[in-house]
Amino acid sequence: MAMWLETNCRNLMSKSDPMAHQIYSAPEDVLIYAVGDVHGQLHLLDDILSQIVIDADKTSDVTKRFLVFVGDYIDRGPDSAGVIERLVSGLPDGFEAHCLMGNHEAILLDFLDDPTLLPHWLRNGAAATLASYGVGAPGEDAPLPAFIQCRDQLFAALPLSHLAFLRGLPLSVKLGDYYFVHAGIRPGVPLDAQARNDALWIRDDFLDRDEDFGCIVVHGHTPGPEPVERRNRIGIDTGAWVYGRLTALRLAGSERAFFHAEEAGAD
Repeated sequence: MAMWLETNCRNLMSKSDPMAHQIYSAPEDVLIYAVGDVHGQLHLLDDILSQIVIDADKTSDVTKRFLVFVGDYIDRGPDSAGVIERLVSGLPDGFEAHCLMGNHEAILLDFLDDPTLLPHWLRNGAAATLASYGVGAPGEDAPLPAFIQCRDQLFAALPLSHLAFLRGLPLSVKLGDYYFVHAGIRPGVPLDAQARNDALWIRDDFLDRDEDFGCIVVHGHTPGPEPVERRNRIGIDTGAWVYGRLTALRLAGSERAFFHAEEAGAD
């Protein structure tokens, strides 16, 4: 089910806001769709991609179309493997795609390097991802050989294209006045000097700040039932795995719109 909410960014700030004069824009003649945290919900991803294609086909006055995914493709939901396969080889034609690293992809890669980290990954939804690749998950208190066996089985089950995709994910991309990243940025640090850990994990030190970042940061990582718009950031993680809702943000010029794919019966 699609739900639309259109917002002109000129109306986001009051006249008394010191940033009210600033109009943030996507690059000229470019259409951008940014998709929130998927977490193994392939059916919601397919729904939102279908909506994006329909919308993009109605928009003829652009020269380029971008898809940006802000990370957390895996864990918790039932089909992490299917989500990765869609991103690797099943995205719609006519778009330039930017798939960013999320903290859950980082945890998976860390586990492949160090199987002792499996308990940490299990606490973050690893069992669903392992199952989607046909690998059983040992308990958190299993002996180390069981962790090593699980790692080796995942290595064997991961298609090389999936592994290359995961290892090649960048932390961020900037398009026009919008900076896309999984978790957020460290205020006071230049965008080109942001730390990997902050890009993947930061919350309160970023979310609670209201100063001008010099751009609008579009991020996921912190779920809620609705997208969050602030004068310096837009959060698009609407809890695909917990609320049954996947959100896409549409950016064209200085205008913004949201649309959603939802589980049947989701509020």
